Amino acid sequence: MNFALILFVLLIVSAAMWTLDLLWLRKTRLAAARAALADFDARNAGSVGANAAALTADRSALEDRITRRPWYLEYTASFFPVILLVFVLRSFFFEPFRIPSGSMIPTLQIGDLILVNKYQYGVRLPVINRKIIEVGAPQRGEVMVFRFPHNPQQDYIKRVVGLPGDRIDYVDRRLSINGKPVETIPLGRYFEDGRLQYYSEFTEKLGAVSHRIILSESPLGVPIMPSGPHTHPDACRYRPDGRGLTCTVPAGHYFMMGDNRDNSEDSRFWGFVPDENIVGRAFFVWMNFGNIGRIGGFN
Repeated sequence: MNFALILFVLLIVSAAMWTLDLLWLRKTRLAAARAALADFDARNAGSVGANAAALTADRSALEDRITRRPWYLEYTASFFPVILLVFVLRSFFFEPFRIPSGSMIPTLQIGDLILVNKYQYGVRLPVINRKIIEVGAPQRGEVMVFRFPHNPQQDYIKRVVGLPGDRIDYVDRRLSINGKPVETIPLGRYFEDGRLQYYSEFTEKLGAVSHRIILSESPLGVPIMPSGPHTHPDACRYRPDGRGLTCTVPAGHYFMMGDNRDNSEDSRFWGFVPDENIVGRAFFVWMNFGNIGRIGGFN
């Protein structure tokens, strides 16, 4: 479901009805109310004394009934300011997402409700996602939400590992960028509640970002090979034994990986993320209904 498109359609419909009401329908109701009130006043001009309070109440009820928006305007035009505010905030500033899988454990947990900065990587037109103002570009180590290249209706969240032009080597679960091994420091063991198993945990440094990753305690991990269509099959060389790959990131694309390295469908298996598929940078957990105290920023 394309929520951005649905919100855009609701905005257009509510804006059209709000404008129609402002320019014509409201004036028609006010004119009808003036005529009805004038007739009411003429018919009750001689009524005084004890009937004054009742007449005032009747007159107010008549005015309210005639000037009140009909039901179809209450469900369209009256919501326009709220829909406009939500549309602007969601399209150009911040968008909420829910983490549906464990591919970013330990950084992000299943059920985390996160905020995504929509303008850090450039201002884009809503729905069509076309960049109109250059602001910045993804940096190595940042957590990014993007539209899955093979199904743009589906949003993914992974960490930026490779920038355009980078050479990525991932062999025997060791990551190197442009021929330089990425620094990792062992932290011990990590227990994942969802799978009820232990992992080896490390601190990894990508660019200026230090973050945690986990690897299964199996000696080999998962085989590294294409799991379906690949965006740029000629840009990657896979080892026949499934122990790794070497890729050169094409211009305007990014190589993404999950922090849960042996449980993440990412660029190792399906290719690269084009700039036009970028949604924004994830930066803040604001709620997890399974862990109410889980809130704050992350690397």
